[in-house]
Amino acid sequence: MDLAAEAFALLVAVAFVAGTIDAMAGGGGLLTIPAMLAAGLPPVAALGTGKLMSTLGTGSAVWAYARAGQIDLKAFAGPVAAAFTGSALGAVAVQHVDPSFLGALVPVLLIAMALYFWLAPPMGTLDRHARLGRVGLSAVCGLIGFYDGFFGPGTGSFLTLALVALGGLGLVRAIANTKLINLATNVSALVAMIAGGHVLWPLGLAMAAANVAGNQLGAFLAIRFGGRGVRPLLVVLSLALTVRLLADPANPLRQLVSNWAGFSY
Repeated sequence: MDLAAEAFALLVAVAFVAGTIDAMAGGGGLLTIPAMLAAGLPPVAALGTGKLMSTLGTGSAVWAYARAGQIDLKAFAGPVAAAFTGSALGAVAVQHVDPSFLGALVPVLLIAMALYFWLAPPMGTLDRHARLGRVGLSAVCGLIGFYDGFFGPGTGSFLTLALVALGGLGLVRAIANTKLINLATNVSALVAMIAGGHVLWPLGLAMAAANVAGNQLGAFLAIRFGGRGVRPLLVVLSLALTVRLLADPANPLRQLVSNWAGFSY
C-alpha cells in the first residue's frame, strides 16, 4: 500500500507521541489506530502494523523500567504466560470474527476505570495487600491479553488497573510490570498478524523507531516523577477513548442508547 509522504510523516509523529503516553499510562492505541485508519489502512492491517510498532516500542520501555529495578520477571511469569496465550487466541479470532460487538462493552469498562482512578484513595509507590493471588491475577491478565489480540485500545490501562486494584502494586511498579505483560501480548499478536500477512513493514518499522523514542521519554518521566500526573492522565485517556468509541455512529452502545432515547420519547 502506497502512502503520501505527508501521511507517512504524520503517522511517524503520532507514533512518537503515542509512545510517550503509552510508557506513562497506556492507551497509545487511542492515537495510532485511528490515525492509521484515517490514512486509509484497512482495519486488520492497521492492527497488525500497530502491533509491530508497539512490540518494539513497549520492548524499549520494558528495558528502561528493568534498568531502574521496577520489573519483577519471576513474580509475573504466570501473568505474562497467560496474557501471551490469550493474545494469540484473540489475534487469531479477529482475523475470522467481526470484533464490533466489543464496541458496546469497552466504553462501559473505560468509564468504570476512569471512575476508579478518580475516586480511589491516592496511590503511592509502595505495594499493598493483593486482592488476588498469582493464579487469579494470571486469569485476569489472560482475559485482557485476549482483548488486546482481538481489539486492543486501552489494554495498557486495563492491565495497570488490574495490577493496582487486584495485584496490590504501587502505581509506578504497576505501570512497569504492565509494560512487561503488554510486551508479551504484543509479541503474541504480532506473530499471528505476520502469519496472516497483515503487517505493512516499511510503515511499521518507521513508526516503531519513533515509538521507541517516545517510550524512552515516557518511561523516564514516569520513573523521574514517581507517577505524579499519571493518574489524571489515565482518567483523561480513559474518557477520551470512550468518547472516540462512542463517536462512531456504528458503535453498538451508541445505537442502543439512541434507540432507547427514541423509544422513550
